[in-house]
Amino acid sequence: MAEAKFLVVRLGSLGDIVHAFPAVSGLRQSFPNSEIVWLTHPKWEALVRAGGVADEVWTVDTRNWSSLRSILARIRRHSFQAAIDYQGLWKSAALPFLAGVSRRIGFSSQTVREAGVPMLYTDRVRVDATAHVSDQNGELTARAGAKQPVGRVVLQIPAKEEASVKDSLQKAGIQEYIVLSPGGGWRSKCWPAERYGILARRISEELHARCVINAGPGEEALVKSVLAAAENAQPVPYSGSLGQLMGLLKNARAVVAGDTGPLHLADAVDTPVVAIFGPTDPKRNGPYQKSGVVLRWEGATTTYKRGSDADESLLHIAVEEVLTALRGLREAA
Repeated sequence: MAEAKFLVVRLGSLGDIVHAFPAVSGLRQSFPNSEIVWLTHPKWEALVRAGGVADEVWTVDTRNWSSLRSILARIRRHSFQAAIDYQGLWKSAALPFLAGVSRRIGFSSQTVREAGVPMLYTDRVRVDATAHVSDQNGELTARAGAKQPVGRVVLQIPAKEEASVKDSLQKAGIQEYIVLSPGGGWRSKCWPAERYGILARRISEELHARCVINAGPGEEALVKSVLAAAENAQPVPYSGSLGQLMGLLKNARAVVAGDTGPLHLADAVDTPVVAIFGPTDPKRNGPYQKSGVVLRWEGATTTYKRGSDADESLLHIAVEEVLTALRGLREAA
C-alpha cells in the first residue's frame, strides 16, 4: 500500500509556526516514508525549511489572486490524500477545501477563532483548549493516524546567516550577550520598554554582560525607549533577516521576551529564556521546550485581550525579579 501524501497548512506567524513544528515532527516520525508538503506564507518559508520536517515547502499569499489561483491548481495536481489545517482560519481551511483534497482535518468549533470554519473540514477534532497549543496541534496529527502526536525538532540555521550575525556583533565589540526582545504583536502582552532599558543597565553593572535589542520593522520607538532608559549600558539594536534572527538567538547567553515569536524561536533553538507573561496563559502559550524561566504575576487574569498599553499584570513584574531569573540561569549553565 502506497504511503499517503499529506498537505500541512500553517501560513503564519513566527510563534505559531514554531508551535506547529512538534506536531508536524510527530507526523514525520509516524509516517517516515510519506510525503509531507507544508504550505505557508512566503515571509516564513525560511523558517519552515529550517524545521526540516517537510519534504517540500510551498508558499501562497492569500491576498494575491494570482498566487491563490496558482497554489490551488498545484494542490489539485498533487493528489493529496489528507490535509491538516493547524491554523483554523477561513483563509487556511479554504485552500484544501477549494482544491478538492478529500480528507481535511482541523479543529472543531470549540477551538477555532472564526465561526463556521469547521464546516470546511471532514474531520473536526475537539481538543482541550487549556492544553499547550503544540499539544492541541498534536491532536490533529493523531487524528491523521500518527502514533506519535508530537516530536522533537532541531532547527537548521544557515551557516552563512549565523556567521553574518557573529561578524556584525564582533565589529560592535560583542562576544557574549543577552538578547532583549521588547516588541510583540500586541502591546498589552509586552513588558514596558523602559524596564528593558533599566534591565540592560543592571545586566551591564551586575552581570558584566552586553545586551542586544532584537527589533522588528515598526519598532523603532521601542528601541529608542530602551536605549534612553539603558543610559551608559549602550545595548546594541539589531535587526536582520529571519535566518540572522535565528543565529542571534541561538548564540545568546539568554533571551528576555514576552509571549512573542522571538521568545518561542529562542526556546526552539534551546537558548535559555526568561519569559514574561501577562494576559496570556503560559500553560497554553508558553515556551514548549521549557528552556528557561516563566515569570507571571500570581494575580494575572487570562484574557487574550489585545490593547495598546501593557496589561496591568505586567507592571507587577519588577526588573529585580527578571535579573534574579537571569542569575539563576547563569548559575544553572
